[in-house]
Amino acid sequence: MLYDRQYYSKYSYSPPSGVKWLLISNIAVFVIYYLAAGTGLGKSFVLLALAPVMVLQYFAVWQLITYMFLHGSVDHILLNMLALWMFGMDLERDWGTRRFLKYYFLCGAGAGLCDVLLNAALGNWNTRTIGASGAVYGLLLAFGILYPNRLVLFMLFVPLRAKYLVMIYGGIAFLGAMKINTGVSHVAHLGGMIFGYAFLRMRFWRIDLGKVRREYEAFKLRRAKKRFQVYLRKHGSDRGPWVN
Repeated sequence: MLYDRQYYSKYSYSPPSGVKWLLISNIAVFVIYYLAAGTGLGKSFVLLALAPVMVLQYFAVWQLITYMFLHGSVDHILLNMLALWMFGMDLERDWGTRRFLKYYFLCGAGAGLCDVLLNAALGNWNTRTIGASGAVYGLLLAFGILYPNRLVLFMLFVPLRAKYLVMIYGGIAFLGAMKINTGVSHVAHLGGMIFGYAFLRMRFWRIDLGKVRREYEAFKLRRAKKRFQVYLRKHGSDRGPWVN
């Protein structure tokens, strides 16, 4: 629940399309999973959870995406969807839906990859991870970087600037990643923030392909001129001066 009333007087609380459909799809999958628990359909959801043995040995790379849509409890999905709504709306409005979704899924997949590699390194091949927390932590990082002085409600009660909120949750994720078998994938949270930071620093979406093309054409022209000058020095020394 964002605290800056002056800012939000400019916008409605209705989420843009990307956030809206992420909310709808996550809630729909949770309801189906909850209703199908204990049935054959419910058991098939295990193929969507993130497991190192499936990703690294059986190349079930789709799990790096599908695990984000699974949640184990009402509290789990409620907190993740609340954070998605809180931090995702501004990002999508500023970036556009396509860029927002690219960032969201990159953070989620990156978080899942970190979780898989760490568990495999520790020998926990059959662990299963679910939840959108990795992607949500990526959104939190972007929000703190782009709107550092925006006031948010920490723990839903304490007004706090977004940059400090990122520091707090980042510190919790880092310290939690040092522990083993806590029941929470802190390394996925930290991984989502790391991939999000790398994405923001590299600014993939700001690459101007037209500018890149023009720079490349200019490079080819300079190279051709240099080769021509070398040719003239070798073969044109007896032809007198050239005037450009």
